[in-house]
Amino acid sequence: MSSPSTSAAAPAQRIRLGVDFHVWDELFQGSRSHILGLYRAAIRLGPDIDFIFFLEGTDSLRQAHAEFAAPNVTLVRMPKWPGVLRLGLQLPWLQWRHKLDVLHMQYKLPLLRRGRFACTIHDVLFETHPQYFEPSFARQMHYFCTQAAQKSALLLTVSDYSRQEMVRQYGLAPEAIHVTANAVDHSRFYPGTDGEDLVRALGLTPGRYLLTVGRLEPRKNHVTLLKAYATLPPDSPPLVIVGQRDFQHDAVFETIAALGLNDRVKVLEKVSDTQLPAVLRHAQLFAYPTFAEGFGMPVLEAMASGVPVITANSTALPEVAGEAALLVHPSDEGGLAAAMHEVLNDDRRAEAMRQAGVLQAARFSWDASAQTLLAGIRHTCSGMRPSDGGLSAGSNTPLRP
Repeated sequence: MSSPSTSAAAPAQRIRLGVDFHVWDELFQGSRSHILGLYRAAIRLGPDIDFIFFLEGTDSLRQAHAEFAAPNVTLVRMPKWPGVLRLGLQLPWLQWRHKLDVLHMQYKLPLLRRGRFACTIHDVLFETHPQYFEPSFARQMHYFCTQAAQKSALLLTVSDYSRQEMVRQYGLAPEAIHVTANAVDHSRFYPGTDGEDLVRALGLTPGRYLLTVGRLEPRKNHVTLLKAYATLPPDSPPLVIVGQRDFQHDAVFETIAALGLNDRVKVLEKVSDTQLPAVLRHAQLFAYPTFAEGFGMPVLEAMASGVPVITANSTALPEVAGEAALLVHPSDEGGLAAAMHEVLNDDRRAEAMRQAGVLQAARFSWDASAQTLLAGIRHTCSGMRPSDGGLSAGSNTPLRP
């Protein structure tokens, strides 16, 4: 008879990873693109993990992305409630009900905390650039992100820039923060002629417009872009601004009127997920002189689409753009105008930027980021006891590799 030490080992306990996926139910934004791209890859690369996603639109997610119908995926309907109720009631209940080993959140942890958490803090711009945020929002985010930095077993962010700022703001060790960088869905963002009909339906001429994408609020720096654009010759391609109104958006429309650009600038406030790749793909030039970004996903998507990019030389943007884009100081109207003029009037330069941008975008991979996430989750759960049915409360020491 075999001794206990030589008998067959009990099957390893499967990790139960819960994910607050409510951003699927929200408007298109960077955090939505991030968690969608990350988990489409993670599901495929982590067959040893049971993924439980909490959101309202379970059917629409499953229909839109086949990965979420995989055998190791459960979609749990979480009705769309105000944030305080989601954090205070829904998620703590779901965490207990589904016996989660880890719950992955973005920016904020549940108000009632038991068990272990992974948290992605995309940026801390509300700490480093508070002038671009409503004071009440900045105070709220400071509280939540301080808590997340202190209480998360696994802490993640999307760029080296954001990691450095989190180290500085919250006194963390750099190795306690893991980078799961954004990437591009290359089935949506790619060069070519697809989607010309979608572009024309929006009143645009394919290949004959300048483009920027971003919410209409001060940090995105539309005013400087408009002033620089106003110095270009009157026969320059029109400028298209894709973005939803946010706080202090009036400055955008006031500047358009004051500069007499009503006939040269088109603001599109409602562009669908289906239309956006086509609008990017057929732009002659993409300009993104934003004052501050924790990553800057529109830059990556534009480069992947084969469009020359001009962006700011600050925060995370040089990290994303590499040497493929023209970089200007976000307050330099003359430098921005000169860069736009150069791209519009130098076909060889524009073509070189298109090719370099495609190569730069390919350096970012959802698979690589998903592997980082999964390694962190497995490490965090490596001390699970078979009788736990989930990790015990109170053990939230940040992961050290």
